[in-house]
Amino acid sequence: QGCNPLAETGRSKLQNQRAVLNQQILRAVRMRAGAENLLRATTNNKVREQVLLELSFVNSDLQILKEELEGLNISVEVYQNAEETFSIPLVPLGLKETKDVDFTLPLKDFILEHYSQDSSEYEDEIADLMDLRQACRTPSRDEAGIEMLISYFLQLGYVESRFFPPTRHIGVLFTWYDSFTGVPVCQQNLLLEKASVLFNIGALYTQIGTRCNRQTQAGLENAVDAFQKAAGVLSYLRETFTHTPSYDMSPAMLNVLVKMMLAQARECVFEQIGLSGIRNEFFTLVKMTQEVAKVGEVYMLVNTAMNQEPVKENIPYSWSKLAQIKSDHYKALAHYFTATILCDHELQPGDDEDQQEKALSQLYDYVPEGLMVLAVLKDKVQRKQLGKAHLRKAIVYHEEALRVCGLCKKLRNIEVLQEVLTAAHKRSLLKYAQQETEDDFLSLIQAPDILPKTEHKVETIAPEFSKVKVKDFFHKLGPLTVFSAKQRWTAPRTICLHHEAGELGFSLKGGPPVQVYCLDPVCSAASAGLKEGDYIVSVGGMDCKWLGVNEVLEKLKSVGKQSVELEVISCQDTAASLHSKSATYSMGMQKTYSLICLAMDEDKIDQTKKAPLKLPFLSWGTKNRQKAASTLCLPSAVAGSSQTKKKLSPFTLFNTESSLY
Repeated sequence: QGCNPLAETGRSKLQNQRAVLNQQILRAVRMRAGAENLLRATTNNKVREQVLLELSFVNSDLQILKEELEGLNISVEVYQNAEETFSIPLVPLGLKETKDVDFTLPLKDFILEHYSQDSSEYEDEIADLMDLRQACRTPSRDEAGIEMLISYFLQLGYVESRFFPPTRHIGVLFTWYDSFTGVPVCQQNLLLEKASVLFNIGALYTQIGTRCNRQTQAGLENAVDAFQKAAGVLSYLRETFTHTPSYDMSPAMLNVLVKMMLAQARECVFEQIGLSGIRNEFFTLVKMTQEVAKVGEVYMLVNTAMNQEPVKENIPYSWSKLAQIKSDHYKALAHYFTATILCDHELQPGDDEDQQEKALSQLYDYVPEGLMVLAVLKDKVQRKQLGKAHLRKAIVYHEEALRVCGLCKKLRNIEVLQEVLTAAHKRSLLKYAQQETEDDFLSLIQAPDILPKTEHKVETIAPEFSKVKVKDFFHKLGPLTVFSAKQRWTAPRTICLHHEAGELGFSLKGGPPVQVYCLDPVCSAASAGLKEGDYIVSVGGMDCKWLGVNEVLEKLKSVGKQSVELEVISCQDTAASLHSKSATYSMGMQKTYSLICLAMDEDKIDQTKKAPLKLPFLSWGTKNRQKAASTLCLPSAVAGSSQTKKKLSPFTLFNTESSLY
């Protein structure tokens, strides 16, 4: 079961607010789509003026709603550990919202039509599937929640193989809302459902990571592990579903999110190293300097990636600024540690000069002109000058971090962030004031950049789906290798079998289910309608889809000389049919939202009626360079094309026939 969606917890309130905002954005987007269509259709100048005025209002309303959604994405305090901490907050991902899906009629119709079985016998299985999906909308923030999401994802592998043929849709519409823009994406393609569940698995890992107690060694280890697993899931999503129609799951956005999660894991590693305190010792400070410089470097790369198109338009502005603040903050700490090395640790007679020279040299790609590392270590004046130069650079970085934090409305309201930045700034100022007073303008030394280096590896951890064991809800349909949506069968035929002198007149092979071969054309079974290659699914009213050759033979022998009824099915050739493909996401179309099935009122669809195939969706947006983005995507067909047979797997996540476009 999932968490209570009505529980008055901080996270539940945020998700409820996200759901309300998604609905408001949907209404505004529909109004904008209608206004754009009217603007293209009318030639009346007065009407065009009114429509343009309405469009400007709707666009401003959408911008306000987007800012409110960004506010939810930066509400990081709710997800942090409840303990009193003095650490910069980490950023979690919010769960994608979805609408209810009713599998009942489509699956029951498919079972009756495709498998020729009584669909009423599968009502409990369908209900279990729907209950599992509903629970996955509110997973608990722990390993149990992760396991539930993974079990649903694996269950979708079975459902896809059994009920979603590559040649047509069965009438199940999936709606998921973009985590950053709030714009809904609707498709009848199950791959949208699978990709969205994967995204939520990664998002839940980030929420688990931010919830860990960063004041303990175990808490920091769990946080590092959670962020690495989140990066692994998002990386798997990026590599497996390459044509997702939602901005939050586009390859460019996922690439940024993976970098951000690895950066947060790196930050937790640094906190883990310094948890017990940083000894004011030469070689310890050298290691800490390079470790913290590595944190600053990875956050700089994250900030750079966030400011690239097409991600820049949809990534929360406050996330980008927080990455910039963290980059400046940790670079400042690197220069502060270097200054401490130079100012507090003069070379003593018993010290190993070579080891200190080698260690200090590793901090720099180059040293200021006219200086040598060994000379700096031996000369007290040069040590002080270079140390103060590092302090000045640290103060500059601290002030820049505070300035950026003050300019961002969302970030300046996070008290603990302001406290950490201010405390670090004051510490550097105090250190600078403690140095001997001298005319700084006479010193032309510029502190060189610190080379980042780490002894602790941070990398993505690939999801281990095999650790979660799930049972196919629709196990009763038979072995998946045979009874799948890609295979077509005749309706079960009843064969009355009479024993002839103890012989069956045919042999059995394979299984389960077993197949008839070496059929004697003149035997009674052949006369009754048994064919070479038929599969036996029932013997004497007992289901035997999961029985092997020996078990079926035992059942046939157990009836003795009495006649027995067999139910058999025959494989049909799969005819070539149309493939509907359509595109909703384009790397070249920044600012383009995907709104699918706007013209279709999903809540009023009568699923009991067989309607002709409708257009997959309506893709709309701003104009591209050469053509309007509001285009109608029609199904494509290739005459005379034949379906290529592929090896069946219940967990096939991507194929050219049914990939997300």
